[in-house]
Amino acid sequence: MAIMESVRNFLGSVDIMQVLSSFIFLIAIIDPFGNIPITISMEKKGVKIYPIRVCIASLIILTTFLFLGEWILLLFGVQIEYFAVAGGFVIFLMALEMILDITIFQNEKLDGSGSIVPLAFPMYAGPGAFTALLSITAEYDIINLVVSVTLNTLALFAVLKGTNWLNKYLGQTSLYILRKFFGIIVLAIACKLMFANLATVFS
Repeated sequence: MAIMESVRNFLGSVDIMQVLSSFIFLIAIIDPFGNIPITISMEKKGVKIYPIRVCIASLIILTTFLFLGEWILLLFGVQIEYFAVAGGFVIFLMALEMILDITIFQNEKLDGSGSIVPLAFPMYAGPGAFTALLSITAEYDIINLVVSVTLNTLALFAVLKGTNWLNKYLGQTSLYILRKFFGIIVLAIACKLMFANLATVFS
């Protein structure tokens, strides 16, 4: 009975709309569909990929940063609203990359292979996801973000397990359109983040 009561209390504290909107936002930033060609390329090169390891590592990294990220900002004397404006601008540029097929950020090539590097970090739980998480903590409750990160991890697991199937049946054109669609969503949320927090910064 105590367990059921705890579950009911937990579910009662979750805002479905916040979970849904942050889930879509984060899945667009993590972009598991857009990274399918990279995953297939790694497998063709003989790199063994373990989806469960990738997902567990990504979940641990993102959850840790979710709880400690604001504390790290405080060490540098930066308020979350200021970071949200700066993060919104970075995410805005990332959205332009997705929509316009241009390269703004130059990614460093990391040595190593396997499920943790470079898949879990920095491809999925990387700077983009960190920026997105910290930026939206000013707008979303932490419990909803924890649920969203967990759901994103499950979605990532499904995509990794079905990489070859998705690539075969959806095709490059469908994945391309999906990337553009997510890019527009990310662009809209980036604008919302910047303008909502600019009012606080200049007040």
